[in-house]
Formats: sequence, structure tokens, C-alpha cells
Amino acid sequence: MFRKIVIGLFILITSIAFAQEGTTSPYSFYGIGSLKFRGTAESRSMGGIGVFSDSIHLNLQNPAAYGGLRLINFSVGGSHQALKQKNDIESQNTSASTLDYLAMGIPMGKFGMGFGMLPYTSVGYDFYSELPDGITQYTGNGGLNKAFLSLAYQVTPELSLGADANYNFGKIENTAVTQKSELQYGTRVVNRSNLSGFTFNFGALYKRMVTENLELSGSFTFTPGTNINSENLRRTGSVSILPSGIYEVDEREVPVPDTEFNFPSQVTFGVGLSKPKYWGLGVEYVNQKTSNFTNRSFTSENVTYKNASKYNVGGFYIPNYNSFGEYYKRVVYRAGARYEQTGLSVDGHDIDEFGISFGVGLPIGRLFSNMNLGFEYGSRGTTDYGLIKENFFNIYLSFSLNDRWFEKRLYD
Repeated sequence: MFRKIVIGLFILITSIAFAQEGTTSPYSFYGIGSLKFRGTAESRSMGGIGVFSDSIHLNLQNPAAYGGLRLINFSVGGSHQALKQKNDIESQNTSASTLDYLAMGIPMGKFGMGFGMLPYTSVGYDFYSELPDGITQYTGNGGLNKAFLSLAYQVTPELSLGADANYNFGKIENTAVTQKSELQYGTRVVNRSNLSGFTFNFGALYKRMVTENLELSGSFTFTPGTNINSENLRRTGSVSILPSGIYEVDEREVPVPDTEFNFPSQVTFGVGLSKPKYWGLGVEYVNQKTSNFTNRSFTSENVTYKNASKYNVGGFYIPNYNSFGEYYKRVVYRAGARYEQTGLSVDGHDIDEFGISFGVGLPIGRLFSNMNLGFEYGSRGTTDYGLIKENFFNIYLSFSLNDRWFEKRLYD
């Protein structure tokens, strides 16, 4: 039954879920959109750290973690974001929901394999402004998705190595509409990019007991910089803008060249200290070479890119993992915080992000399956210099389901 549920969910969800925008942020206008968190709800509840791994949960941030799996694991997670956007003059509330990941891990002795899909970036915005000489409207949707295949090998009981092969695909569409008050018709320009290309990610995990009860964990990942293909299309035309909507008058295609843009390299270091199955505390640093980023088919003169940095800290606590009389003692409690320099600079001003998170892992069923519920509150940007500040509240839910396959059953 478990296998039938997993296969059915995998086919159904992948067929519909990754067409979602998953964001309403104006900062998703730039580049290839807002970067999504690549990790499980469990890691996200601990500030985004990926230094901890075990035999019953997936770790999507480090492919080496598949080497420690001992059960078949199917994981699926989604989230809802409530967003308040404001500048010096006004504010508005928006929201968005999205599927965050769909993945499976399979242990194979000293080897481990994983595969799945997740959104990597997301575009979704709608600006409208009325000026004395006319109106302008900018809208965008789409994003970049990843289908990944991972392989890991447990070199020693303490060291595992792994690699991800990712196929990146998706489309991004940006639309600009302008209407001058003295003209009968407005102008609409649509830029669309179909994105595709491969990227790779390499990882290592090291775990060693430093005392009888304490374990030291180390995590390292490296993503080399590569180029992603962008097939570009531009359409321009005249439109009639009425209170009931925007109506096309004429439209023509404008030739634009296909391009390649740089997918920046990234390196991650993490370290953690834990009492296995009871508590753990970890820190992590991420650096991404976004200063090498290039745009798709059009550029924004007021935008520059710097190298991005992220600082994460978090941990977990389990009162008594093998308590059968008191359910709450088997619940996993998680918390963390993160600070991110996104690398995006608008009009010379950096766009930074901060978030605090907490969550619980609730045991369900058998074989250590669990449901994970998490919350995150944070902010992005600033109201200074005419920019937009976003305060966000995220709710995320995931299921981590375990089973044993390929077992040889014995009968009397």
C-alpha cells in the first residue's frame, strides 16, 4: 500500500505542482527570480542548517546524507506565505502557496540514492502605478525548477561522500504595459525565457563521537558555476486599457537572440554538536558567487549583483525518543535563525533578509514516519531610499514516510 501511495502521489503532484509561482515579491523581478530554500521542512525549522543527518530523514542540502539512510523514505512538503509589503507611503498584504519538494531516498548497503523535484527560483509580482502623464503596470510569473538524481557512498562509518546531478528547467515571463494620457493606445512588451541546463552539486558529511555521549558533525557542499540556456522571445504591441481590463489591438514578435546566463557557484560549510537522538546544535555558512550572475534577455540599469552570504544557526531537542507511554516526549522540537545578504543591490542599496523559525516533528504510523509543522517570521529589504520592505510569515508542512522494501520475507 505504501508503494502505491508513493507512486500515485509522485505522478499526481509532479504533473501539477511546479507550475505555481510561489511568491508575490517585487524582488522576484530581478534575475531569474527569488531563490527558494532547497531543503526539508525539518532543516528549515532549524534556521536552514543541513549539517545533521540520520537514517530515517532526507537531507536535500547535502547529497552525502543518502549514504546514511537505512529505510526507504518518501518526503513531500509545501508552504504558505503571508506577506506585508510597504514603502514610505503605503502598504499591502499578499499571500502565496507552493509545493516545496517531492523526493525519495533509497538505501543500498553502503550506497544511497535519491531523486525528486523542487522549485529553485520563483517569479511572481504585479506593480501598478498612476502618474500625472499616464499609467504603468509590470507583471511577472514563472521560475526555475530542478529534477535531481543523487548518489552517495559511505566510505567509512564516519565519512560519506555524494553528488547531485540536476536538470534545471522552467519559463519566466515579464510583461510591461504603459499608457500615456495623451495617446489613445498603450504599449505592451512581453519578454519570455525558456530555461534549461544541467548543474552538479558535491557533498561530504563527517560524524565522529568525541566523547561517550557527544557527536561532532561536519558538512561541506560545493556547486560549480555553470551556464544555463535561455531561449528568448519578445512580443510588443498596442493595447487598449479600459476599466474592465487590457485588450490587445495588435502584436508582433521582435527577434531577440538566445542567451546563456551564469549559474553561480556555491560553497557551504557547517558544523554541529549533538547527543544523538536527544539534542543537537549547529551553525552553517553559505557563500554564492552571484557577482558573476548575468541576466537573460534584458538588463536593469539600477541593479547590480554582489556575492551572496548566508549565516544559519539552529538545533533540535527530543525529550525521550523511545518513550511509548507519553507521546509528547517523542516529539522533535526545532528552532533556528538565519541572516542572508542576498547579493542583490538596487540603486546601490543591498537587499538583506532575516528570519527566525521553529517547528515540531510529530511521529505518525510505524517505522519512525513523521509529520513536520514549522513556522518562520522574517523580513526582506528596507523602506529607506524609496525601496520596499517585506515582512513575511511562513507556515510549512511536510510528511516524511518510511518503509522497508526489497526485504526477503520468511514463512514457517
